Amino acid sequence: MMHEMEGIPQEENSRGDIPEILPVLPLRNLVMFPGMVIPASIGRPSSVRLIEETVISHRFVAVMAQRDPDTEEPTPSDLYEMGVVCRIIKFLRSADPQDAPHTAILQGMHRMRISSWTQLEPFLMGTVVLPKEIKEDSREMKALVVNLRRLALRLIELTPNIPKEVGVLIQNIEDPSQLLDLVIGGVNASAEKKQEILEILDLRQRFDQVNKILTEQLDLLELGNRLQSQVKDTIDKSQREYYLRQQLKAIQEELGEGDLQSVELEEIRRKIEEAQLPEEAWKEADRQLQRLRGMPQASAEYGVIRAYLEWLSDLPWAKSTEDKLDLFEAHRVLDEDHFDLERVKERILEFLAVRKLKGDTKGPILCFVGPPGVGKTSLGRSIARSMGREFLRLSLGGIRDEAEIRGHRRTYVGALPGRIIQGLRRVGTLNPVFMLDEIDKIGSDFRGDPSSALLEVLDPEQNDTFSDNYLEVAFNLSKVLFITTANILETIPAPLRDRMEVIEIAGYTTEEKIKIAHRFLLPRQWEENGLDDTKVQLSDETIREIIGGYTREAGLRNLERCIGALCRKVARRVAEGETVEEEVRPEQLDALLGPRKFFEEVAERTRLPGVSTGLAWTPAGGEILFVEASKMPGKGELILTGQLGDVMKESARAALSYIRSQAHLLDLPEDLFQKHDIHIHVPAGAIPKDGPSAGMAILIALVSLLTDRCVRGDIAMTGEITLRGLVLPVGGIKEKILAAKRAGIREILLPEKNQGDLRDVPEDLRGDLTFHFISRIDEAMERVFCA
Repeated sequence: MMHEMEGIPQEENSRGDIPEILPVLPLRNLVMFPGMVIPASIGRPSSVRLIEETVISHRFVAVMAQRDPDTEEPTPSDLYEMGVVCRIIKFLRSADPQDAPHTAILQGMHRMRISSWTQLEPFLMGTVVLPKEIKEDSREMKALVVNLRRLALRLIELTPNIPKEVGVLIQNIEDPSQLLDLVIGGVNASAEKKQEILEILDLRQRFDQVNKILTEQLDLLELGNRLQSQVKDTIDKSQREYYLRQQLKAIQEELGEGDLQSVELEEIRRKIEEAQLPEEAWKEADRQLQRLRGMPQASAEYGVIRAYLEWLSDLPWAKSTEDKLDLFEAHRVLDEDHFDLERVKERILEFLAVRKLKGDTKGPILCFVGPPGVGKTSLGRSIARSMGREFLRLSLGGIRDEAEIRGHRRTYVGALPGRIIQGLRRVGTLNPVFMLDEIDKIGSDFRGDPSSALLEVLDPEQNDTFSDNYLEVAFNLSKVLFITTANILETIPAPLRDRMEVIEIAGYTTEEKIKIAHRFLLPRQWEENGLDDTKVQLSDETIREIIGGYTREAGLRNLERCIGALCRKVARRVAEGETVEEEVRPEQLDALLGPRKFFEEVAERTRLPGVSTGLAWTPAGGEILFVEASKMPGKGELILTGQLGDVMKESARAALSYIRSQAHLLDLPEDLFQKHDIHIHVPAGAIPKDGPSAGMAILIALVSLLTDRCVRGDIAMTGEITLRGLVLPVGGIKEKILAAKRAGIREILLPEKNQGDLRDVPEDLRGDLTFHFISRIDEAMERVFCA
């Protein structure tokens, strides 16, 4: 507790050989007193220079404590008014100043003040005034000295780590001022308190303050010794924990603070009151709190109830962020983060507009449906940023336990609330943007159906009273803006799908991908691969070649992977010291990315009769589909291969039946179907295929085979057929058109009733294609065959 001290003779106001102007050394968390000899760490460059110059000259320095120890370069206003003139006894240099600072051994001489500052750079200097202490030589002063010695010696006796020599030094000092400085310099008090005592020039007042500090410290030490003696006889090594608890309890009783349990319960009650719980939740919390008061801490249920109350107090019952209702700013943020996606942006701006006009309103339930890599998840973050709300994401893929949504009841060991409540506690607000990712991939088993638990969460009419099994009180979710994402809608249960506003996000066109690559993907890969100074440039033609030859997809993930691969190869060459070209040309892609993976093969595949090009929709976007048909001597059997689903098999049978009914119009021999087997195959046999939209392509392939006419290589088709030759509408038109564009198709046959779906197709994409809308299969056969 006490520093090393030396008694040093001191004459009041006697300057001796102390210069009038001294450099000022600021110290952190350390207050010097006359008579102290201490080592001080010197780390600041200005302080090191001060010590070096002072050691060479008169070796005197004015030491002053900082008001704020965190201040790196203190000015005169950052220092206390009173300090101490010190002599630099020794300066010890550190071998590595960055690892350990230099050390200066300082000896305190006189109290001092700075009357005027003469220098601020490179270190502080000022005119030093030595104030005179107010002393009196009386019997009362001698009594104060005797009492101070008694208290100091008692403190040394109760503190085992203080050397006994300090007591001898205290008994031999006669000067009251030196005795006070010696004692207070070694007492464990705060720097602020010590500075306050340093500035007291009246010895009587200084005695009062020092005696008060010593008395408080003696009381604490004696109390600790008394407590230790009270419990020492009742414990052994196996009862260490009990001993510590008894000590803590005795301390609290001595201080009048009651036992630890009461303190904990009062803290819990305070947090519950600050949480502003609704009436139902407050009644339940109060009931559980009363149960907790009469329950021993060792009870197993004590921890369960306490955890429950902590959950109630930590939830954001009344905390919410304020929405940014500036529609222009929100539109700017959405445009800055995402290219295109106009329908989504328009819906968010509509929500903000209604919120601005009406005030508080329930959050909508939006469902973004589209292939992977089109920006569904990242769009949620942009929506949160544009609205000024917190963002929270929960992946639902693979969840099979209903308790993940609704939570476990408290009767189970380790019970917790569901992920909805956990997420709101983590984000700390009542109105975040909450994204439920991959909602189409929820499963169900013996533990329940999570999709059924989501019915209440995603219903704007009833989620204001959402009930979690753990909480057992209603929680308001109506202010949350829920956003769900999915690749397909078919796997989402109908009641759950009915509660959501579906917004379909199709894939991107080649031109859109080029713009996104320049605006988002390429800058991100520059940063991730350390190419800020050496940026690799990709022309539109290079990106178009990557899209067409390496990444046939609806989204952007593979495109970004390819761009990242190019950047990594350039980064390696830069790291090896090579000079790289600023732009990657299309002819370099073969060496950098490997051989081309996709080719324009439509014309080649349809060169022979019996092959047609269809258009299909998949969860990953649109795809072109080749349908191949062949005939062979047999007994009139129909063979179907290529992992076709039941619906697609039925379309093939319907197509064959229609052709047999129209055999006379197609000039087909009457015994053709009795003497031949017909085989229909859809390549990519490892991939399951289903749906009615390939019906027209199957029928055209059969007609091509049986009439020995080739189908044009630049035309593709989609549509469901009937036995009467009608062409019915199908879905996924935009995705199918994008797939046709990627494959180099120039003309597309669509059902007549799908004509309105072209409004969702970008104008630049429609301008490059020719569309034929047909209502009967006869119209298709007039257009698809080569002349």
